[in-house]
Amino acid sequence: MAIQRQTASVKKLWRQFEASKDALSVVDLVKELKEEMNKTTVYRILDRMESEGKLHSFSGKDGLKWYAKCQDCSANHHIDVHPHFQCNACGKVECLSVNVHIPSIKEHKIERAQILLLGQCESCLN
Repeated sequence: MAIQRQTASVKKLWRQFEASKDALSVVDLVKELKEEMNKTTVYRILDRMESEGKLHSFSGKDGLKWYAKCQDCSANHHIDVHPHFQCNACGKVECLSVNVHIPSIKEHKIERAQILLLGQCESCLN
């Protein structure tokens, strides 16, 4: 296995995930880090972190790509199959701690599954 460098850009991007319990959109990350790195660098680091099993990605309601920290994943195997929730009112996106069973389908190999639930978050309901 190759040694992964922890550049200043990688550390800055990772701090964004450490500071948030919710998923982060790639658009917001690019805006937040525009003074420190360009858009291409953000995408490259996100792709690398996902391939290393540190992050997982999924599509939000408008097709926007979101990223969240993985729990116990590796470069070879993402095990955190779970639904995500997006608030229609404030736009917040979060990983849900709900067990989901993805069924096996005869003569098919499922490589990825995405479940996105839409509605109103607790803050917007109150």
